[in-house]
Amino acid sequence: MCTLLIMDWYYKRERKVISVIYPYLTLSDETEVVHSGIEMKDGKETVRVYFEKPVETGFFTAECTLPQRTWSKVKGFSPDELDSFLVFINHQVDLFYEYARKGGMFGNARAV
Repeated sequence: MCTLLIMDWYYKRERKVISVIYPYLTLSDETEVVHSGIEMKDGKETVRVYFEKPVETGFFTAECTLPQRTWSKVKGFSPDELDSFLVFINHQVDLFYEYARKGGMFGNARAV
């Protein structure tokens, strides 16, 4: 699975919080798409969608936060690729929220 699963540790108020990541699909160019569970931020439900593609020198990565559709942790992907990912996200946004609430497509969660 994605190295993002390993890299997604973060801290909140001196407590270690473990994020749960759900596999979504693999694109034809080997880009992995995974998403978080529902997270509350400023009283609103958010979902993080991660893209990771293996390349000769490591991985290209990007993270998009819904519903704002803001990009962060972008490494290697071009603006055109991010635009195509955004079109993909816009077509799948309801499913990302649905699966985030249900614990993934098939209940396949991985805690990291």
